[in-house]
Formats: sequence, structure tokens, C-alpha cells
Amino acid sequence: MIKHRKMKRNIMLLSLIFALTASSVTAYAEASKTSGSQTSTSPSAKNEKSSQNKMTAFTPEQLPKLLLQGKYDRIYKQLSPPFKKQISLKDLKKVGLPFHKGIASYTLLSQLHANDIKRYIWLDSKGEKGIEVIFDSKNIIHSMLFKKIQKFPETDAQRTKTTFELPFHGDWFTYWGGTNALVNYHYDHETQRYAYDIVMKNKGLSYKGDATKNESYYAFGQPIVAAATGKVVQVVNDIEDNVPVGTANEEHPAGNHVIIDHGNGEFSYYAHLQKGSVSVKVGDEVSVGDDLGKCGNSGNSSEAHLHFQVSDGADLFTSKSIRVQWKDADDYVQGSTIKAP
Repeated sequence: MIKHRKMKRNIMLLSLIFALTASSVTAYAEASKTSGSQTSTSPSAKNEKSSQNKMTAFTPEQLPKLLLQGKYDRIYKQLSPPFKKQISLKDLKKVGLPFHKGIASYTLLSQLHANDIKRYIWLDSKGEKGIEVIFDSKNIIHSMLFKKIQKFPETDAQRTKTTFELPFHGDWFTYWGGTNALVNYHYDHETQRYAYDIVMKNKGLSYKGDATKNESYYAFGQPIVAAATGKVVQVVNDIEDNVPVGTANEEHPAGNHVIIDHGNGEFSYYAHLQKGSVSVKVGDEVSVGDDLGKCGNSGNSSEAHLHFQVSDGADLFTSKSIRVQWKDADDYVQGSTIKAP
């Protein structure tokens, strides 16, 4: 994502911000980067952790039913200690009970396992309300979101006139993508509604080794290629990649990037590229598969990934995003692995 990218990949980097509104309860955690920072060392916290270990934890798959049954006491016992410091059982019930009233069932929409966290998303049968919850490996809940789903059926139905191929080679993973804000962070903002954030993973992790170093991430340095024929109209190539990983450059949100004009009022964006890696210049004519640069971690980015989208103009922040017509797929939704030639 290019703007307000706040969610971190590793549970140890999560920050705890709690907000209550009429439609949602949200918590995103941020503990310190040290391995023991997630749990308090106070006697009460240790006793609570011991109690959690002794009780039979419910699985992520059981949570929707527990919410519909109103079993908030049991749910609350499985919240992480930092989460409990930000929300009381009373407040959780105050938001949760009316939100889930009248809902018959929830269906699993997305299941994302990455870097020691498990992120589940469920939608109700009408597609009007959703739940997003982050669990750790022991099924302790570190984040919970109840959200009313915005829909934009008119723009969802409109596809690009240009048919696009994949802008990379090999196997990649869709971290954000799809047509609601739970699976695609960008969706509520028309300038980035149909954007994708794509990473590389191996055995559930997007990196190997030191998580603070860009070179540890599988996507870092991978070639990014043109997804359709067109003319290069904008290039930025001199922005530093973020060091250490987890910091972000909000002054230059897109980081190093390339924008291509495909005609028909359609422009593709390739953002967060590696500094100095861009191999094209303004005015160049490119064909499908031509090298553009390398995947990086520049701009408002929390780790090496490709932000790709198509819009109706060359200005990212004033143009409207257009849903992509892909050559070999209807769409790439969060949690899907993409296999490119």
C-alpha cells in the first residue's frame, strides 16, 4: 500500500491502538522489538498467562459461533494481555452484542498465515458485515475488528480495456487484494481501490534471517516487469530503501516507481522499487515482460513488496483506480498464491 501502511508482518512489531465506534471495535498491537516484550513481567500477567495455557483455547474457526452466541466472557479470556489493557470486557460486549445481532452465520473469506501470525476474515451471509481477527501460534487474539462493509458495485463491474499480464516472475503472494476493505486495505479509497500489495513467501514467512534487513526479504531485488505494452511517463529512482525494515518514508509515499501510459486513459503503477534499480526512462516504449526495475522497500512501505495498480490518470493521488482485467485470472484476492512464468 502507498498510504497509511500501518500493519506489520510480525506480531512482535504490532502496536496497540484501541478505538470504539458505533460500527467497529479495532485493536492493532505494537510491542517493542525485543523477544520478551509482548507479555508483561508482572506477577498478575504471569498468572494470567499460566491460566491461559491451562484452559482449553478455542480455535479461530470457532470464534464466529462464539460471537453469535454472545459468549464474550470466554472470548475475552483468550485476548492477549496488551489487548486487555486497552479494552474491558464490558466495552467489548457494548460494541459486539449490537453489531452481531440478527446475523445468522459468518463464512470464512480469507485465511492468511504469515510471519507467525494468523489473520482470519469472515463475512456475514449478506456481505454487509465482517470480522477480522489476528491470532498468534497459540490462538491468542492480538487484534479484532468488527466492520460494516462498504460496497461499490458500479466500479467493481468496470474493468480495464487493456488486458494485463503479471508484473513479475515466479511465485508471489497476495497480501492485499480484492473487492472489500477487509481483504484489500485500499478498497475504501477510490484512488487506490483496486490496488494490490504483493510479497514473496516461503514456509509462511516473507523473510529469512534478520528481519530488520531488506536483503532478508525474498521479494527484495526481484525483477519487476511491464504488465502491458505502453509508454513510460514517470520515473523516480533516487529514494533510499527503508532501514531498518519497519520504518516508512511518508514524505515520498510511492517511493521509487514507474508509471506507464497504455492508452485508453489507463496508467499502470509499479511502486516501492529498489533505489537505483529502475532501468527505463520517461519516453521509453515498453512491451509486456520488459524489465522496469527491482522490487524494493522505498516510500511508505513496511517491507519489500510490489504495489501495483491501474488508474485513469498519471497522478496517483487524484486519479481513480480501475479494476484490472487480467489475462489469466478474474482477480487476485488476499491469501492467493500467484504463479507467474
